Amino acid sequence: MRAKAPVVVEAAGALVWRVRTGRLQVALVHRPRYQDWSWPKGKVDPGEHVVTAAWREVAEETGHDVVLGMPLPGLEYDLSDGRRKRVHYWAAQVAGRPDAAALRARPPVPRASRGEIDQVRWFDVDAAAKRLTRDADREPLVELVEAFGKGRLDTRALVVQRHGTATKRSDWGGTELDRPVTKVGARQARQLVPLLSGFGVSRVVTSAWARCRQTVEPYAEAAQVAPEVLPILTEADHDASPARVAGEVVELLADQVDSVLCTHRPVLPTVVDVLAQHAGRRVADALPRHDPFLHPGQLLVAHVATTPKGPRVVATETHAPVE
Repeated sequence: MRAKAPVVVEAAGALVWRVRTGRLQVALVHRPRYQDWSWPKGKVDPGEHVVTAAWREVAEETGHDVVLGMPLPGLEYDLSDGRRKRVHYWAAQVAGRPDAAALRARPPVPRASRGEIDQVRWFDVDAAAKRLTRDADREPLVELVEAFGKGRLDTRALVVQRHGTATKRSDWGGTELDRPVTKVGARQARQLVPLLSGFGVSRVVTSAWARCRQTVEPYAEAAQVAPEVLPILTEADHDASPARVAGEVVELLADQVDSVLCTHRPVLPTVVDVLAQHAGRRVADALPRHDPFLHPGQLLVAHVATTPKGPRVVATETHAPVE
């Protein structure tokens, strides 16, 4: 008989970093129950997305609201009860004034008890590497330090969002302008709120067609920002001038604000092509390459660093709402 796969316990957290007098520092937490120093992290709650769990757990354990940056290597190991634990990590920074909109979209997060976390301390990265209790916890730190050395750690997010599941064309008596999302699409839109908040989104750009506007409306309302409605992001206007869409994406890449762009499946090849043009080979090769590029409600996060040659996509990741 084939052996059963072990039950996987999903967890998420972040390496929260800052720079003081030119030195890269990270935040570690101490757990008195285990007498260890580790990264702030915790289990994903039932029905919760790993992205949401990452910023929530950091807030619980450190008291800091953070914005997630580039993904870092995760860890996977066996637990004593036979289960397997998988931990997802991101680089993260403490949220500042530009992130106010994203923070408005989050519910309050209670602090962990002193019995769970009794110390939160900043360490220079060399000291942190020595203080970490688990050897494996040094793996994401190595990548964080490497990205900092290359000037690619301080990033902003451009989130490319495909609208939620829409009413079928054959079932809709109106026009493409007003064809709406379904109940599933509306649920997907609500589930996207904590994900977009996690990446600090404060600018919302959307196609003028209803299914895109309805996908970003829950986040825009929670964050209290006015969506920028652009007809050029519709399928029809893209067919007429893909170059205008490409130009809009280039402008968003150069913007210093974390943004979301919501559009349609036929527009995605143009958007992804612009991202690839602003990325190195490794990152470009990891981008979606085949139709449909993104499924309804799915998002692609491009982490963008500012370099002497302009904006550069240094990492990407894709996520879908929890079904």
